[in-house]
Amino acid sequence: MTEATTGGGRDRGGTTPGGIDTQSGRADTALFPHDESGKFELRLQHAVSGFVDGPRAAVEEADHVLEELSGRLTEAVAQRRRTLRGSWQSTDVAEGKAGSSTDTEQLRLALRDYRELAERLLHI
Repeated sequence: MTEATTGGGRDRGGTTPGGIDTQSGRADTALFPHDESGKFELRLQHAVSGFVDGPRAAVEEADHVLEELSGRLTEAVAQRRRTLRGSWQSTDVAEGKAGSSTDTEQLRLALRDYRELAERLLHI
């Protein structure tokens, strides 16, 4: 993972489990916590460095890392989507209305966050 995909090593103490920054209310840009992405990077680096001594084992390990990473990515995107959906649906559900009272600014922010996430996924 690059600095752009991990959030540049920012402190993650101010985010909710769904990836919402508690100070700004915006979705955190990283899909994985920094320590989790670091573990994937170390495992992949270990596989690459072990290639000379055990090529098949190195490739098998890289395959396992990619399998786990893709599963974790799917989980992270699904969680982010649930969080985004909740950000614009919660007001109407709480008030028992079907979309008539959701604040336009809240919808604008939700749309921006959906767009940012979709663009990031398109550029992976």
